[in-house]
Amino acid sequence: NLSSAMSLYPTLEDMEVAGMAAQQSAMEQQMTQQAITAASHGQNVDIASSLYPTLDGWMGLESQALEEYKPTAGVVVAAGPAVVSGGTAAGAEIKQGIRQVVGCKDPGSGRIGLSVESISKGIFVSYVEAGGIAARAGLRFGDQIVQINGESVAGWDKKKTINFLKKADPAHIKFAVRDRPFERTITCVKDSSGGVGFQFKRGKINAIVKDSSAARNGLLTDHYLTEIDGQNIVGMADSKILKLIQSKERTVTVTIMPQFVYDHMVRHLGSSLKKHMDHSEPTEL
Repeated sequence: NLSSAMSLYPTLEDMEVAGMAAQQSAMEQQMTQQAITAASHGQNVDIASSLYPTLDGWMGLESQALEEYKPTAGVVVAAGPAVVSGGTAAGAEIKQGIRQVVGCKDPGSGRIGLSVESISKGIFVSYVEAGGIAARAGLRFGDQIVQINGESVAGWDKKKTINFLKKADPAHIKFAVRDRPFERTITCVKDSSGGVGFQFKRGKINAIVKDSSAARNGLLTDHYLTEIDGQNIVGMADSKILKLIQSKERTVTVTIMPQFVYDHMVRHLGSSLKKHMDHSEPTEL
């Protein structure tokens, strides 16, 4: 048996996962009321900085790694008609806060069906096996694992994480997960010819069409496509990715990851392993 529950909350310390949503809601209401009161006296209150800690303190990541990454300008290859932006596909949404994922090991193989990589004191999902327990529980490429069975994994490396999972109770494994913090989604609207405004090779964006929806909505080169409308495409052939994009009607929501992060995530994945990556369509958790 496996299940997955999603909620929002500000911290993992000194509380059970099930009660964290209430904590987040209460904090948001308090900060909103403070902002209203301050506004009535002509003062400003930064709600966002109060609700959400720094990158170092909350995600267990070194912000310097992001500061050092400076994306290059997009390559202009053509001009296209101006279009308006559409809505983001529900399955592609990257939600804030932490969600709980509960699963078990496969009775036959004893496997969970995932692999991880460590990046700047954090543990991230780098592989989800098609049809495996992890895939069915809702783990996705790029997710950050914050806890396993109540144990914080901040500072762990890949070896320690895998060994911990091997020793875990095969009937019940509980993860606390943050949705894909290194990734972001951009919704592009197709032009009159069905184009979306960018080109890619081996999943990497290498050209942006001038004045296209992709350009207007901030798509960048030197990023890898990781999802189309929430469906994982890591390891998928370019021809299949293109076919998937063409199958969409008016809008296409792409999820992208900076090249330096992607390269680290997949460095231990061979081509054969990528072919077994979960590419199923997302479901609401």
